[in-house]
Amino acid sequence: MSLDKYVAFAAKSFALPDICVRLRATLDDPRSSAQDIGQLISADASLTAKVLRLANSALFRFPSQIETVSKAISVIGGEALYNLVMAETATTAFKHFDNILIKLDKHWYTSVYCGMIAKSLAMRLNVRGAERFFVMGILQNLSELVVAKKEPQRYYNYQNAEKGELPQIDQLTHFGFTFAQCSGIILENWHLPIGLYYPVSFMNDEAKYASDVDVCVLALANRITFSQLDKENYANIELFTPEIANTLSLDMEVISNSIEYAEQETAKIASLIH
Repeated sequence: MSLDKYVAFAAKSFALPDICVRLRATLDDPRSSAQDIGQLISADASLTAKVLRLANSALFRFPSQIETVSKAISVIGGEALYNLVMAETATTAFKHFDNILIKLDKHWYTSVYCGMIAKSLAMRLNVRGAERFFVMGILQNLSELVVAKKEPQRYYNYQNAEKGELPQIDQLTHFGFTFAQCSGIILENWHLPIGLYYPVSFMNDEAKYASDVDVCVLALANRITFSQLDKENYANIELFTPEIANTLSLDMEVISNSIEYAEQETAKIASLIH
C-alpha cells in the first residue's frame, strides 16, 4: 500500500475537531481579538478545564495560578493555547486508531516523552515558539497507529522483524516511507500551520539538518527518546550525528537536563491530557 493510501485512510477515518479548525481561523484572522479566542475555548467546558490544567502544569511553570482562559491567552499567547488544544486533540486521534498490536498507554507515554524532550531542547536553544515542539513530539508518530489499524498483518511483520540501526530505516524497508513522513502529511492535510507539520515531515531527512534547526531539534528528541525508552534495542545509538552537531549548539549536559525534565514530568503531563 502506498503512502497516499494511508494518508487517505487517516483523513477518511478521523476529522480534526471543529474547535481546532475554528481556533486556527480565528488566530489567522487579523481582525480577531483575545476575547474572540477566549470565547471559542470557553464554550467547551471540558476543553477549558484541560487547557487550564496544562497551562498551570510544568509545561509552562508560571509562578502564579492561571484561572481563566483570558488570562491564559494574555500570559502564554494564542499560539501556545492553540498548541495545547492540539495536544488535547491528539488523545482523541490516538484512541480512534487504537488497535491490539500497539499498547496505547505505552505509545502515548512515548509520544509525550518525545514532546517533552523536544520542547526542553527548543527552550534551551531559544527557538521561536518552543511549546509547539511538545505538540510535534506527540504527533510525529501518529501514523504508526494508522498503519497498524489499516494493515495489521503488514505492521505485525514490521513489529516482529529483527531491529536495525534505527526504526525509520526499518520503516523505509517495510513500507517505503517513515512514520514521521506519513504523520507530517496527515498534519498538513489537517491544515495545521507549517511550523507544526514541516519539521515532522522531514525529521528523518538528514539533508535538511544543515539548514533547518526545527527539523534537527525534533530528530534529536526522537533519538533521545529511542535511547531512553527502548534501551534493549537503541541504548547505543548515536545522538549527535555530525549533521545534527553542526546545526545545534548543545552539549551532553543539556541533553541530560532535558532527559531529567522529561522523566520527572512526562507521566504527570500524559495523565493531564489523557
